[in-house]
Amino acid sequence: MDRPFLSVSTGLLKGMAQHKERESPREIILGSCAEHGEDAVIDFAIAVLAGEVTTEEAFTTEVERLKWLVGPIVGGWAKLDPVNFYWARVWAARTFLYVWRDDAVDALLVAADDPAWRVREHVARVTAQRELGQLVDALVPLLYHDLPRVRAAGVRALGAAGEYEHLEAVRELRDDPDGTVRAAVERAVDRLAIRLDREVD
Repeated sequence: MDRPFLSVSTGLLKGMAQHKERESPREIILGSCAEHGEDAVIDFAIAVLAGEVTTEEAFTTEVERLKWLVGPIVGGWAKLDPVNFYWARVWAARTFLYVWRDDAVDALLVAADDPAWRVREHVARVTAQRELGQLVDALVPLLYHDLPRVRAAGVRALGAAGEYEHLEAVRELRDDPDGTVRAAVERAVDRLAIRLDREVD
């Protein structure tokens, strides 16, 4: 079962906020690529997503490499309940918003069925940004998620990388109770029409 919200200590949140002011995720990833090599960073992110490196390992024996994806603040997370260790997979998926290699698709396909909704949400974000049609079918279930932000991410992914057969699933959310989702649907339908060069209404 998804855990929509998890308790994180106030001190850790403050530390994350301060770190965020110093470096953005993009800066952290690109800086790690410059220091350790892009292939090394991508290899680690893929290994975490594919389960070759477990989340427990990521926060313990592999924590120095996990810092490549999120920065030094990650050291504090090892003190949390292991249920929070799924964040390693969130950060691994997020990596592919900033760097890319084609073999990441297979790992992202595995992550599209991750038990943590934040991981699946990030797979959808990467799919939308990079127009990864190979992942679209695996992301259709996001349209029926309880959280509006996850439904919206799924809609954006289908709009960016889907085909005509995905249109009906997107349209079903036109009357979604959340305004963000409804807006995402309208943009996705428009984007599908442009991408597919055909009438969709």
